Amino acid sequence: MQGTPSLMGLPSNLSPDEASPGWMNKGDNAWQLTAATLVGLQCVPGLVILYGGMVKKKWAINSAFMALYAFASVLICWVGWGYRMSFGDKLVAFWGKPSVALDEKYLLRQAFLGYFPTATMVFFQFVFAAITPILIAGALLGRMNFIAWMLFVPLWHTFSYTIGAFSIWCPDGWLYKLGVIDFAGGFVIHLSSGVAGFTAAYWVGPRLDKDRERFPPNNILMMLAGAGLLWMGWTGFNGGAPYTASTDASLAILNTHVCTATSLLTWLVLDIAVSGKPSVIGAVNGMITGLVCITPGAGVVQSWAAILMGLISGSVPWYTMTILHKKVKLLMHVDDTLYVFHTHALAGISGGILTGFFAVPKLCRLFYLVPEWERYIGLAYGLQTGRTLAGLRQMGAQLAGVGFIVCLNIVMTSLVCLFIKLIVPLRLYEGVLQIGDDAIHGEEAYVLWDDEEKYENTQVNSAYDADEYPSVVSKTLSELQMV
Repeated sequence: MQGTPSLMGLPSNLSPDEASPGWMNKGDNAWQLTAATLVGLQCVPGLVILYGGMVKKKWAINSAFMALYAFASVLICWVGWGYRMSFGDKLVAFWGKPSVALDEKYLLRQAFLGYFPTATMVFFQFVFAAITPILIAGALLGRMNFIAWMLFVPLWHTFSYTIGAFSIWCPDGWLYKLGVIDFAGGFVIHLSSGVAGFTAAYWVGPRLDKDRERFPPNNILMMLAGAGLLWMGWTGFNGGAPYTASTDASLAILNTHVCTATSLLTWLVLDIAVSGKPSVIGAVNGMITGLVCITPGAGVVQSWAAILMGLISGSVPWYTMTILHKKVKLLMHVDDTLYVFHTHALAGISGGILTGFFAVPKLCRLFYLVPEWERYIGLAYGLQTGRTLAGLRQMGAQLAGVGFIVCLNIVMTSLVCLFIKLIVPLRLYEGVLQIGDDAIHGEEAYVLWDDEEKYENTQVNSAYDADEYPSVVSKTLSELQMV
C-alpha cells in the first residue's frame, strides 16, 4: 500500500528503486532542477525583455532575438560536445575531451559532484553556459550582423567558455587544483563575458554616430521587468552552486540579495549626489554589479562582508562608467553598448579579489567538502590567525584566475571574430543600421495594422550591395508612413 513503511524502515516514497537509486537525494535533485530553471528564466525571458526594452526602439527585436538565439544554440552545442569539454575526461590541463551527453546510460548515472543524476548536472550547467554569450551580446547590440552572431555563439562557446569552465570548475582543471575560489561564476561567466564582449565590440566596430550619441530605452518598464527576473533568478544562480540544498546554499542566497541591494542603493546615492536625479537605469546597473560582485564568493563570505562588497560594487564600476570612461581613449573608442565591461568584467574582478580577501575557512569547508579545506583561506583571516602566507597564496590564486580568464578571452574572442570576418561581415551595412529591425528581420516591435491589411516588409538583409541602401531606406520609410 502507498505510504506503508518499507523493509528498510523508510516510507515507500523514499525507498530506492530503479528510478530513484540509493545514491540520489530527491531533495537535492529537486532543488538543483529548480535552481537551473531560475537561471534559465534569467535568460528567457529575463534578458530577452531587458535587452528588448533597454535599447532604442528600432533595435528592440534584434536585441531580444540575439539573446533568444544564443540560448537555443548553446543547448545543442552543450549536449553535443560542450558539457564534456567543460566537465568530462581531461584532454589537457585546461580542456576536456569533446563527447556527446545524450546517452541515457551516461545521463542517468550519478553526477561527478552531488547526489543527483548527470542529466540534472548537464541541465544546470547548461543555463550558466547559455547566459554567458547572452551577456556578451549586451556589448554588441545595435550593429552586429545577425548571421555573424549565429556563427559567433557556437564558436566562442566551444573555444573559450569550455576552457574557462574546465580550468576553474572541473576537479581536473589546473586552476581548480591551484585553489581558485569561484563560487558560482564570477570568473567563468562574468569576467569572461565582460572581456569577450569588449573585445568583440572592438572587432565588430561601433554603432552609427547618432545611435552612440542618443540611444534611449524604448520601454523602461519592460526593462525593469527583465531586471527583476534577473535579480530574483540569481537565487538559483548562486543558491545552486553548492549542488545541495544545504546551509551554505541558504547563506549564498541571503548574501546575494544583501550585496545586490547595497550595490543598487550605493549607485543610486552617487547618481543623486552627482546629477541630482535618481536614475532608474543607474539603479539597474547597480543591481547588476552587485549580483556580479557577490557571485564568486556568495557562499564563502560573511553577510557583513557582502555589504562591504556591495558598497564597492556600487561605487567602483559607477566611477569607471560615468567618469573614467570619458577620459580613457580605449574605453571611448570601443562601443560597448550596455557597458558590459564595467558591469561584468570590472565587477567580476572586484568580486574575485574581494573573495580572496574575505573567504572564511569554515564556509569554504562547507562548500568544497574536501579534507585539505584549510588551503582556502581569505587574506583577512590569514592575517587574523597568523597564516598570512596562506592568505597571500589565496590572493595569488585569485589573481592568477583573473589573468588567465582575461588573456583567454582576449585571444580566443579575437580569433573567433577574425575567422567569422572571412565568411560574413561582422557589422551591418550603413543602410541597414539606419532602419534596424525591419531591415534585418522584416518585423518591428511596435507596429499596428488592420486585420485586413497585410503588412509589407522590405526584406532588406546583408546580401544587398551598399550602393542600393539609400533607395531601400527611402522605400521603407515611405511604406512605414503609409502604415
